[in-house]
Amino acid sequence: MGPLELLVRNTSEVLTLEGTHREKAETALTPRPGACVGLRAGRVAYVGPESGLPEGAVDGGTEVVDARGGFVGPGFVDPHTHLVFAGERSAEFDLRNQGATYLEIAKAGGGIVSTVRATRAASEDELVKLALPRLHRLMAHGVTVAEVKSGYGLDLENELKMLRVVRRLAGLTPVELVPTLLCAHAIPEEYRGRREDYVRLCIEEIIPAVAHEGLARFCDVFAEESAFTVDEARRILTAARALGMVPRLHADQLTACGASELAAELGAATADHLEQVTDSGLRALAEANVSAVLVPTSTLFLRMRPYAPGRRLRDAGINVALGSNVNPGSAMSENVALVLGLACLENGLSAAEAYWAATRGAAQSLGLQSHGRLAVGDPGDLVVFNCASYRHLPYHLGVGHARVVVKTGRVVVRQEMNSCA
Repeated sequence: MGPLELLVRNTSEVLTLEGTHREKAETALTPRPGACVGLRAGRVAYVGPESGLPEGAVDGGTEVVDARGGFVGPGFVDPHTHLVFAGERSAEFDLRNQGATYLEIAKAGGGIVSTVRATRAASEDELVKLALPRLHRLMAHGVTVAEVKSGYGLDLENELKMLRVVRRLAGLTPVELVPTLLCAHAIPEEYRGRREDYVRLCIEEIIPAVAHEGLARFCDVFAEESAFTVDEARRILTAARALGMVPRLHADQLTACGASELAAELGAATADHLEQVTDSGLRALAEANVSAVLVPTSTLFLRMRPYAPGRRLRDAGINVALGSNVNPGSAMSENVALVLGLACLENGLSAAEAYWAATRGAAQSLGLQSHGRLAVGDPGDLVVFNCASYRHLPYHLGVGHARVVVKTGRVVVRQEMNSCA
């Protein structure tokens, strides 16, 4: 076996998540009570009792992390973020709390277009500088992989700029980044009254340029009455798929517009939000094996009802994932602990289902088959928590308990904490 580079010992349990989303979640988490985890060459090399370590597995060069009776699990995977942007919208938040609606704010020149103006005015360097602290806050919560969307450029030059920023960020932070093109986030101000021209711009110029530079793995569309129609989304995503990008959809968030059915029709990787998903949409997602990405912080932030029906999605056999949706307008929070708590309180998930959705379920929604898991040979991404059970995470609402975060075998976060009890 050879000496380990890092050993995590003295755990309450290690959750290896070697099951499937179709199993009972408590079983799928595959807990290993009292196990230790050994890493070598950035990957998991051993999971089991410390007494079972081969001779010579631990030597003077092995870094030992004492879990202090806390549990250990894979790093969180955040499958839905809008981390790259300039400006802030606290005034809109205040107006919404005084009774203004999302659409009223948008009609007054706020909303997504206000962030577009600020983001277009910012340089690549400025956007990198603004995004790094957000990534660090996610990492402090235990996130080791994050999807990042464009969508605040809304023209060729600035959508490319945003995705180049994502590529630069990937070299400046330990968090592994998965880029998504979201040029179809909103109709930009200069194309009001000319939406067909903007759809053609996405199809004929932006998507080909992004594909040529290899800047995005996925292409996403906000399908909604106030954004893009189902037919427009179909055309955009079909064009992106033809150039090698995998379709995703912001689906059925504000209205039941048929976006879930479109996600199923296109074989999309994910349908995200789903607050207004219908029974037919739910059945279509299940039959097409489309993952459902829930973002409950956004539902809370916008003071909307209902929350996405996580219980029904899970019971239908759909892989459910949880994302932070961190963005300046509808979810200005990197608090993964709050996401877990809301998933249980409002989406109807159990603690085990929420934990699965933020790790293995999220990884699978991004097509990352060896992430969000701690089997031998998997990437050495793990979190040592300051509590003995995953059940404490949603219960201790909004409080992060990631004491040590490891990415590809290297400690990247170490936070001193008192006992969670």
